[in-house]
Amino acid sequence: MDKLLVVEDLKTHFFIRRGVIKAVDGVTFSLGRGESLGLVGESGSGKSMMCLSILRLVPQPAGRIVGGSIRFEGDNLLDKTEREMRYIRGGKIALIPQDPMTSLDPTFSVWSQLSERLRLHRGLSGKPLWDRSVELLRQVRIPSPEERLHAYPHQLSGGMRQRVIGAMALGCEPSLLIADEPTTALDVTIQAQYLLLLREMRDRLGAGLIFVTHDLGIVECMCDRVAVMYAGKIVEEAPVTSIFADARHPYTRALLKSVPRLGERSERLTAIEGQPPDLARLPTGCAFRPRCPIRVGLCEEYPPLAQFEGGHRAACWLAK
Repeated sequence: MDKLLVVEDLKTHFFIRRGVIKAVDGVTFSLGRGESLGLVGESGSGKSMMCLSILRLVPQPAGRIVGGSIRFEGDNLLDKTEREMRYIRGGKIALIPQDPMTSLDPTFSVWSQLSERLRLHRGLSGKPLWDRSVELLRQVRIPSPEERLHAYPHQLSGGMRQRVIGAMALGCEPSLLIADEPTTALDVTIQAQYLLLLREMRDRLGAGLIFVTHDLGIVECMCDRVAVMYAGKIVEEAPVTSIFADARHPYTRALLKSVPRLGERSERLTAIEGQPPDLARLPTGCAFRPRCPIRVGLCEEYPPLAQFEGGHRAACWLAK
């Protein structure tokens, strides 16, 4: 498969008074055109910071990308100027954020915000700009698109605002879509409709998709592969079917056990013991060691990502 994105040994650190927070710590993965990768893990595991690193939007001055490479369509994004990155963001790489209400400017209409992106990245103006804007809203199934273009964000429902964000992402026909927990604020019915729409957008563009979520059920229906993050590292990566059938890392197994599944009878769900780690005070060796039910002395040294059949890899000394 043609590799659209190749991330190698990426490190994004935050330098604060308490020490150095390794938000992304030596992450390596790749994504092909038309492929979907799910990034899962607890809050603070580094999922969103990974996406911001790809876009070169790490909060400054505390945060910096201190190592590694991000190759997109063959070019290292870390070598690009800020002017070049402004063209890539929105044009070639589109971000679908978690909360559309804070992503859309409440003082501007949908038309103002959608048309601005099309002017900047596609050079449209006049009637072609209007027609393209109407077409995009129609593609994301917004009824009465001509009227909705004149609406302001507060006049739209949460699901409708998220569709507007989708139209903005779709408009420039990007090669890579990054969806950062886009269904968090949606109810279950609207969530299902939006996921179907997102799949259609991916298929229409032939784009790669990075889908950030804590919902393993969504990963199962949306993604080809899944990468599990913990304390800034990928601890397991595999095809989706392999993860659900044969998870190798104890953290992945714990995540799966904490999710209710249809057809299974259980008195209680299994919670993951302990608390997510303090990234400024990580334990030696495997960061999951203090919470791991099968830890051994060898876990005081950090394990490499061991390779298994079928593209499955896991960072655990006891993985088989």
